[in-house]
Amino acid sequence: MKVIGVIPARFDSTRLPHKLLKDLCGKPLLQWTYEAAKKARLLDQLIIACDDKRIKDAADAFNAPCVMTSVDHKSGTDRIVEAVSAVDAKIVVNIQADEPLINPLVIDRLAQTMLTDERLLMATAKRKITNPDEVNNPNAVKVVCDKNGYALYFSRYAIPYLRDKDFTPDYYKHLGIYAYAKDFLYVFKKLSGSMLEAAEKLEQLRALEAGYRIKVIEADYESIGVDTQEDFDRVEAIIKGKTIKV
Repeated sequence: MKVIGVIPARFDSTRLPHKLLKDLCGKPLLQWTYEAAKKARLLDQLIIACDDKRIKDAADAFNAPCVMTSVDHKSGTDRIVEAVSAVDAKIVVNIQADEPLINPLVIDRLAQTMLTDERLLMATAKRKITNPDEVNNPNAVKVVCDKNGYALYFSRYAIPYLRDKDFTPDYYKHLGIYAYAKDFLYVFKKLSGSMLEAAEKLEQLRALEAGYRIKVIEADYESIGVDTQEDFDRVEAIIKGKTIKV
């Protein structure tokens, strides 16, 4: 097997309790994410990695492969490491469970990027920001890259900072999907605590601070991570076919 997709699914959620099992147009939110990701052509396997039997029961109900993992994991990446430890795979794609609008094309593009360049250890995606409200929204993580497409930094602040008002830079939103060389996952898990990660609450900064490079591809789709009831309502409106501002 070359590529496995993993959806880390934690039952507890602070801002929107039990959101992954919340009914979204007749199906659990998690099912929408799984079914969208399942359309990716380069995934040899797709599994859900959960920490609660209620998630497992829901996954079983819509026939999704699901493995139970420890409740003590501090991040989705840690959960994925346990889930794939016995799996013979070359590339692991981390797919956020709370993104029911995930585009399978970006999964394939990330997988292809990793398969094409075996030197890569980690890759993710970005989208050019067209909605000015996102620039200063701390929930919309921004990323800046070098000329070769490697991340320089991720931040909840607007980066780059605009000093001169007569210049308008391009801002890019980080899309929370990652692809890893499987072996690098074990390195990543063992990295020591990161000051940047602790400050911004962004675990990818752990890799950057340790000196590892993250390849960033550009995508042209919008995905909404469901963290709040407002996010849920936006996704529901899109699924129902309403025209709303994204």
